[in-house]
Amino acid sequence: MQAKALSLLKRSALIVDDSTVQRQHAVALCRAAGIAAVHEAADGLEALAAIESLDVLPGLLIVDLEMPRMDGIELIEELNRRGIRAPIALVSSREHPLIESVQALGHSVVAGLRKPLSRDTLEQILSAAAAFHAAIPARSRLLRLPITVAMLRQAIAERAIVPHFQPKVDTQSCALRGVEALARWSHPTLGMVPPDEFIPIAESTGLIHALTLSIMEQAFAQCAAWNEQGLVLSVAINLSPRLLVHPEIVMQICDLQRRYRLRAEQVILEVTESSVVDATGSAPGVLARLRLKGFGLSIDDYGTGFSSLQQLTRIPFTELKIDRAFVCGAHRRDSIRTILESAIDLAHRLQLATVAEGVDAVDDWRLLQSFRCTQGQGWLIAPAMAGPELQAWAATCQERLAPLQAPTHPSSP
Repeated sequence: MQAKALSLLKRSALIVDDSTVQRQHAVALCRAAGIAAVHEAADGLEALAAIESLDVLPGLLIVDLEMPRMDGIELIEELNRRGIRAPIALVSSREHPLIESVQALGHSVVAGLRKPLSRDTLEQILSAAAAFHAAIPARSRLLRLPITVAMLRQAIAERAIVPHFQPKVDTQSCALRGVEALARWSHPTLGMVPPDEFIPIAESTGLIHALTLSIMEQAFAQCAAWNEQGLVLSVAINLSPRLLVHPEIVMQICDLQRRYRLRAEQVILEVTESSVVDATGSAPGVLARLRLKGFGLSIDDYGTGFSSLQQLTRIPFTELKIDRAFVCGAHRRDSIRTILESAIDLAHRLQLATVAEGVDAVDDWRLLQSFRCTQGQGWLIAPAMAGPELQAWAATCQERLAPLQAPTHPSSP
């Protein structure tokens, strides 16, 4: 676990359960685990009131499903609506299929377990919650950060928003194969601004075009520097659906690729399936042209929409990227494990590479190995990091990741 994430997690917790006995049992376990402040609520309404009274979000919510006035499902939906993101663990006496279905209601739900809560199951919850905190920059207060369009425009112009690179490694050998470039903004007074704060503003104001090209150019420059030093990696860049309505984006990407002397196949462009739902729009043509130029195309967040299979027949994708919702915790959820295996098998049959994102647990990693997923990325492997940090990490990654190699794979010399 990352020390900072663990510290944030153990600052406080909120137990939401209408049973006094079960609630006090959970409180005792949390305190024994070292959580400093443990708050209590008897239902969803009390939980919301407790959260609103706090200056800092709880590091963990442990929530029952069946409660009077506002049940656990309603609470999760209300937290989603308010944009409150704290890791939630469901602990219920109901059947596993119901608990698993509720887990899909929000990305903040990190675990779903049956009662009674025990010391061992709490450890599972704490591990999953720590990974959540490590992967998602924490918000110290409930209010959204005061980001304005002018601030964002200035940050793009001054290149204050920079790419960090998350490693993508071979699931069998754990060899480093590529990176995903992720936008990171460290503001001088606001601190780290989460992407989900500034990306929607960029998309709604038209700044996403300038932001993407800025991140792309910085990422290509870093890859060119790595190439010169013998570290040849693929680089994945996210393309917003808003960019696919502009045919000129093809030549702009090509110009950057040639300027930095990267091979086109070294660049993977990630698009969500929602980008290409409209068959009559310009997106399919733009993507076909990019593929014609030699760029790799990845369908991102696979499985989260309604038309993934159709998109695989219409767009010349080279890679299928499986959403973290079908990776994180798959080893203990039968339904999710089945979907994960089916997606990887389908990709094999279509001769597509597969990348699993959100790999935070060793058991999920072993599952991906058994299903012959091509690559994985997530906090189990490494967080996103600045270019120089990644180069230093790459020098020792085989040694670092040796325990994660597939059991039948020979150790690197």
